[in-house]
Amino acid sequence: MVTNRNTGSALRLALIAVTALSLAACASKPKPSYPTTQPAAPQRPVEAPRPQAPISRPEPVSQAPLPGSERDFVVNIGDRVYFDYDKYSVRTDAGPLLDAQASWLKRFPAVQVRIEGNCDERGTQEYNLALGARRANAIREYLVAHGVEAGRITTVSFGKEKPIDSGSGESADQHNRNARTAIVSGARMQ
Repeated sequence: MVTNRNTGSALRLALIAVTALSLAACASKPKPSYPTTQPAAPQRPVEAPRPQAPISRPEPVSQAPLPGSERDFVVNIGDRVYFDYDKYSVRTDAGPLLDAQASWLKRFPAVQVRIEGNCDERGTQEYNLALGARRANAIREYLVAHGVEAGRITTVSFGKEKPIDSGSGESADQHNRNARTAIVSGARMQ
């Protein structure tokens, strides 16, 4: 039995040695570390600075309306004048705007316009259509009197059918009593 015991001990020792060698073989090895510094830039001989041509930059894009365009007319001149309740006579505060419209229209003679007369919600449809027509004609007569050729201007009445302010009350009514000068043709494309 002594040999059995020695054989068992030897087997245990061999088993332990194989296990230790297996573990040692599986263990990871530390990775080598390399320096992380950047290589130095190559030295160049110092040269005298050369004169450079000025850098040409593109012109900034203008956001201003194109002269003679519909946007130019609306933004820089104004396309709408207002009227008092149940009136169609041109108010004195509308004079400067209409003078500017006449001047602009004379500067761009190919432009055709339509004057659109509008009313507030009060009154019958028939009454407001007639009042809108009188408002549109009042603006047309003003522009013709200030040098715009009559053949370039048409008129239409929308009465109370196309309000610009959908609210109700005096503030909305004041906005809706107007005449709008709409460009129909001949304006430059924006």
